[in-house]
Amino acid sequence: MKPSFYSGKSALITGGSSGIGFALAKGIVAQGGNVAILARRLEMLTSAAAGLEQSRQTPGQQILTIEADVTRLDELNAALDSYKSQYGVPDIVINSAGVAHPGNFTATRPEIFHWMMDVNYFGTVNVLKNLVPDMEKRKSGTIVNISSIAGFIGVYGYTAYGASKFAVRGFSDALRSELKIHCIKVSVVFPPDTQTPQLEYESKIKPFITREIGGSANLMSADAVAAEVLSKVARGRYIILPGSEGKILFVAQNLLGRSMYWVMDALIRGAIRKIKFGK
Repeated sequence: MKPSFYSGKSALITGGSSGIGFALAKGIVAQGGNVAILARRLEMLTSAAAGLEQSRQTPGQQILTIEADVTRLDELNAALDSYKSQYGVPDIVINSAGVAHPGNFTATRPEIFHWMMDVNYFGTVNVLKNLVPDMEKRKSGTIVNISSIAGFIGVYGYTAYGASKFAVRGFSDALRSELKIHCIKVSVVFPPDTQTPQLEYESKIKPFITREIGGSANLMSADAVAAEVLSKVARGRYIILPGSEGKILFVAQNLLGRSMYWVMDALIRGAIRKIKFGK
């Protein structure tokens, strides 16, 4: 059997203690790779590492934890420098640390906007500012940045979150161009709504119109998202759209152009009618 793309490689995954990040770590370990999961909470890291042990293929695989906050630059750099000094520069870096807090613009406090930019966008930048120079010297590496469907379509109720995920996409587009000459591959992922603790939190506070626009589409599991992401990364894909919803919306956005706004407005009008008439 042909060895997996991930077999024997090292992957560092932010937000790796839960959700899509943990599912990606699990998938890489199951394919013979070494992983280091980075997150803020030690108890969650410890629990996640124990869960990853169940996917271990060989005794020699490394399953490591890094306790750090991607928004605290000094703390993050110290943790990454310590990791590199012991294990070297990772072959694969996956930026999956992310937060979301839906709400209408006027009801969303300014600090929520800063928080989401700090974690979702600057957290991604902070990690790569530390690791990319070493990857450039080595002339190899793979970077995977997690955006969102809300990173290419403006979604009602996600002014703060959408802005941060649009930023991840713009950053990834420019980074791909810069790093290609250094033989470093970049992928950007646009997951749909996924069954994760983060989505459970969001669902409690989503505006009614946001919930209605989302409709009754089937949620993807984190494992299903991770499986598609890992397959596409191994094949060198830049834009990765797990599931059918993202693919349809991405094509529609590019084909319809400005007309896509009319589609979104129609969905919002339908939700408002339900509020007014209870239908």
